[in-house]
Amino acid sequence: MQTRSQDDHMAQIIIEDAGDSLDPDLLRAKMDTIGCGSIVSFIGLTRGMEEGTEVIHLEFDAWIEQLPKVLHALASEAIDSHGVHCVAMSHRTGIVKPGENIVCIHVASPHRKEGFQACEWLIDELKSQAPLWKKEVRTDGAHWKEGLG
Repeated sequence: MQTRSQDDHMAQIIIEDAGDSLDPDLLRAKMDTIGCGSIVSFIGLTRGMEEGTEVIHLEFDAWIEQLPKVLHALASEAIDSHGVHCVAMSHRTGIVKPGENIVCIHVASPHRKEGFQACEWLIDELKSQAPLWKKEVRTDGAHWKEGLG
């Protein structure tokens, strides 16, 4: 699923369901960067080790009907509060193996400072607000991680 919107400021929001794989370059290619001087990106990966123990995979469960709405609201707030032009976001659900992409956030802005600030704010807020739950399956068993995201 992909949602797009444009507001009065001609800002653009792209929220995509990553499905079984997340390609940051394909997501980035859909952005409107006219008038922008920077794109700041965050790509979260599954680590192969956690607390000295091998990670087999992560399992992300989500409230699928609400996830795009929450991500869209966060992107809209980032645009309003940081003055960026375009935000593209995608997050995997299901099983994500070590080295695979979990989440991608791209922020296009006229200047880099606003882009960095918005991108950092977005990943922090996504982890605290998005209806996502993470189980880490390691060689020593399964561990639900506290909090959302």
